[in-house]
Amino acid sequence: MVRQFAGFVWYFTLPILIIVIWKAADMAGYIVSYTMPPPEDIIITAFEFYNDGTLLQHIKDSFTRVMEGFGIALVLALLLGVAIGLSTRFEKFMDFTLQIIKPIPPIAWIPLAILWFGIGEASKIYIIAIGAFFPILINTVEGIKNIDSRYLELARVYEVQRIRAIWHVILPGAIPFIMVGIRIGLGMGWICVVAAELIAANSGIGYMLMDGRSLSRPDIVILGMIIIGITGKLMDDILRLISKRIIRWS
Repeated sequence: MVRQFAGFVWYFTLPILIIVIWKAADMAGYIVSYTMPPPEDIIITAFEFYNDGTLLQHIKDSFTRVMEGFGIALVLALLLGVAIGLSTRFEKFMDFTLQIIKPIPPIAWIPLAILWFGIGEASKIYIIAIGAFFPILINTVEGIKNIDSRYLELARVYEVQRIRAIWHVILPGAIPFIMVGIRIGLGMGWICVVAAELIAANSGIGYMLMDGRSLSRPDIVILGMIIIGITGKLMDDILRLISKRIIRWS
């Protein structure tokens, strides 16, 4: 019990230390409020946004966009990743194109996304899907290629149907890599949704950040950044718990 409490305290020591140093610097006059507000101003702003309902609405809109774009990326990346991982010929067919597209930052797709889909939800979801796609794809392919070949040979010996082999042998064998890709992809999704909302949106955390910059309100900007960090942390923790449930042998 004591060890668990000590671990809990140690876990939050650095954030508390940062806040203490932040407040001390403010009280000593090393920072000015119009560029870096004191910690209590962030809390006050959070209550203001919460009371008028805009805070939860911004979080809900960004969360919905991330989940939609991430879901599309997950399905496409798993399907394509399994196909590439199992077929050398298909890998050669796709490799050159994917290697060209992969280094292009998701933000670079924003002008085309707006031209193709307008400034509505579709363009934002497209950018998120692009950002989340490649981490999941790469880890899926690597996971399949790292499966012990003896399992695949055993499936062939017993003439297991292709679909059943994928579902019961290949995906379970690759799941540790896939879960890492999913966690990275989800993080990329949050990066991309903020970037997309900075360009064209009237709601969401990215819009909140842009609105704070336009109003010269660093407290709004910092609040938005904190929300992104906390939300991303909570979602990653959920994925880690799911991963532990699925990958029992690790």
